[in-house]
Amino acid sequence: MKFISVSDKLIHKVIYLLILIFVIFQNNVSVLNASIMNQYKELSITEELRLNVPAKYKNVWLKAEKKIWEPWLAKQEGFLGRQIFYNEKKEEALLLVNWESKNLWKKISIEEVNKIQDLFEENVKDDLKLSKYPFEFIYEGELLNQK
Repeated sequence: MKFISVSDKLIHKVIYLLILIFVIFQNNVSVLNASIMNQYKELSITEELRLNVPAKYKNVWLKAEKKIWEPWLAKQEGFLGRQIFYNEKKEEALLLVNWESKNLWKKISIEEVNKIQDLFEENVKDDLKLSKYPFEFIYEGELLNQK
């Protein structure tokens, strides 16, 4: 009986110790995660954009991309280049915009981006003689370079 009692006490102590360790270190997990996320700001990053582009408007869309976005992006600090893909089956465009770092990318004001986007949309509507912008935005995200 004494053996069971001693082993029970030991098990209880180990459990309490594990709970205590968990509580102490659990509070630091969010700090650790934030620290890791801050390190990503120094890595190169790729902006991922997806939109619906009907096949009949694809050439006008590409022309506007080259005329409006390409020269503007080339002037931005940290811009490394971009790739444009088109899925004919889905009529979906994928743009991968490469940046030196997240800090440099996010340094660009949303007002400036919106101004260029408005110019882009007006250019497309004028070329197609449409009153409504024909491309639906699907997704925006970011991809981290895995070095």
